[in-house]
Amino acid sequence: HRRRLRARGIRAVIARRRTEHGSGLGKFRWVVERTHSWLHGFRRLRIRFERRSDIHEAFIKLACSLVCWNILRQTERAF
Repeated sequence: HRRRLRARGIRAVIARRRTEHGSGLGKFRWVVERTHSWLHGFRRLRIRFERRSDIHEAFIKLACSLVCWNILRQTERAF
């Protein structure tokens, strides 16, 4: 991706994995990667079967709701 950005004259300000940097960028990168991993756990989202974007978006919202529900359930057990 960095190569493509450079070819278009765009300077990438994306933190590289497992590197120290002072800019603060990428500090919480793992949160996004983990969330994508959770969403890929839903087969219907991993392989897009839906032709209509509104139906696909509905499944994404449902998956996000289920992920949030599971997190809330786990934090509730901790207390």
